[in-house]
Amino acid sequence: MTESYDDIPETALAWHRAGKEAVLATVVQTWGSAPRPVGSQLAISGAGEIQGSVSGGCVEGAVVTEALEALGDGGARLLSYGVSDETAFSVGLACGGTIRVLVEPVGAALPEAMLAEIVAARAARQPLAYVVNTESWVRRIAGPPAFAARFRADRSGIEEDDATFVAIHNPPLRMVIVGAVHIAQALVPMARIAGYDPVIIDPRGAFAAEHRFPGEDIREDFPDEVLPALGLDARTAVVTLSHDPKIDDPAIEAALGAEVFYLGSLGSTRTHARRVERLQAKGYTADQIARIHAPVGLDIGAKSPGEIAVSIMAQVTQRLRQG
Repeated sequence: MTESYDDIPETALAWHRAGKEAVLATVVQTWGSAPRPVGSQLAISGAGEIQGSVSGGCVEGAVVTEALEALGDGGARLLSYGVSDETAFSVGLACGGTIRVLVEPVGAALPEAMLAEIVAARAARQPLAYVVNTESWVRRIAGPPAFAARFRADRSGIEEDDATFVAIHNPPLRMVIVGAVHIAQALVPMARIAGYDPVIIDPRGAFAAEHRFPGEDIREDFPDEVLPALGLDARTAVVTLSHDPKIDDPAIEAALGAEVFYLGSLGSTRTHARRVERLQAKGYTADQIARIHAPVGLDIGAKSPGEIAVSIMAQVTQRLRQG
């Protein structure tokens, strides 16, 4: 959820539907140096199988015990655990902390239909929030407008009433890089470290070569052939680097017609001016064209491909987190 796009809700739903029973445990609050961030989840089956983590190993055993008891009575519960300094050190932390964990049996406390809605939205890359009041136990599904700041920051957590927990389910971040050039070779690993799934698009076989981007998703085709099937959404950043209008422009136009949160294009101020003229000739408005970050990246005086990649990654992060 907040840390990574894993398959914990999917696992819990599959176990429940297979008749194995299932419980979802979710970190709802932390204090101090808690081992796992808010939103982290653990799925527990009726047979005691587990997937995921709420504490990096510190309190999983106790949570499993509570989960199996919850299957017996069908009720949700909110648990608090303190992690001692000694235990925290054993899992790589400098000091201890406290975590609160929400435990919900699937099909009883957490309705199967609601969990299925969450799973379906995740598969369709549709952002949603699972909202539960930990006093009344009323649950609902909400969209981004209801918790815009939380969606933008990928921040699950307890609201100011100290009772309402909001679990943010955002699609995984994705970066579409058009132009498999030297800058792209530096940018791709940076994007991965920052939590993005990169897709590299370039119709030129000499550039779109596996040895240049080992193990990455490379599409040797023009963007207008790739992007319709790939899809562009509010969790996608598009960066055009080929410096060839025949390759970059179709990607820019596709991004301008979508809700991508970032669009950046390589090129000097003069190059961008010509790009603007081409887009204006095709009927794009000034407001649409203003969405393009060009020259791409923050102005930090970057010169080398690696430095330019750093400036791009910084600007993408700024746009994602600060809107």
